[in-house]
Amino acid sequence: MLPPLLSYITFNRLGLTIKNLSAILESSEDFEMHIIDNNSTDDTWNYIQSLKDSRIMSKARITLNFGQIYALNINLLKRRPDQYFITVDNDVFIETKDWISRFLKVFETFPEVGLLGVQRGAPYTDPLPPVIPKVKDSVFYLELDNTTPNIEQNYIPGSLMCLRPELINQIGYWCEENCYGDIELSNRVNNFTPFKSGFMTNISIKMPQTAECETCPYKSQCTLNKITETCFTNYHKLYKNEEFKRNFKWKFDETLIDLSSGARPVYCASANDVASTMDHIYNNEWAMENFNYFVNNAN
Repeated sequence: MLPPLLSYITFNRLGLTIKNLSAILESSEDFEMHIIDNNSTDDTWNYIQSLKDSRIMSKARITLNFGQIYALNINLLKRRPDQYFITVDNDVFIETKDWISRFLKVFETFPEVGLLGVQRGAPYTDPLPPVIPKVKDSVFYLELDNTTPNIEQNYIPGSLMCLRPELINQIGYWCEENCYGDIELSNRVNNFTPFKSGFMTNISIKMPQTAECETCPYKSQCTLNKITETCFTNYHKLYKNEEFKRNFKWKFDETLIDLSSGARPVYCASANDVASTMDHIYNNEWAMENFNYFVNNAN
């Protein structure tokens, strides 16, 4: 089996990235990592450039932030046909050392599973959506129950997520036309493909949202003044995802209507893959509006 492709997108919060990315690189798990810095305004890109690990296949910096979905799809385009795809947010600290092996064990045991994730870690206290326990040969996961009506609560968080290659072949890319992320992706998988999705129960994560400058390993090299400007103030000043969802949720709603009526296929194209936009339905106007939003509001 090919080692999975591990997509790591950074955007400021260097204090978290150093701790969390180091935990991944300190593990003995096998993967092919592709790192994209989404136009950070702190010292993130300098730090990324300094990393040396044979499992890091590429490092890139996008000089215009078109949003996380756009960056994710750049890395997804690098995936080889039989390769699993893992995405890890930069605020995720993975405590379990053999976490990739545990993901792959569930996929191996349950061929109907296409998407697996982990419940968000502390300080988040989100309750699990409705799930169905599944066990086979002592391997266990919680299958997402797609019969419940609340679409915006019944989803696999994108903070740490793994996708089976056969599923990706059906669904294509993260949807750039509505940029609704994990909620949209989970709904597409759960309701419009034959694959199941669910939660891992034996992978432990934390999602710290702060880090003290005094304890940061990068403090002696940090170029921010740390009094009025830190990697966290930069992040919060520029982060506009929640505002985006308030303004453009109607695109997600329209996408669901089109999927349910059959007007739109389950496959989503990407501007990063020009051939896909020519061979499949792609609302370029919607996508460009989304990209421009992030360029104008997250930089």
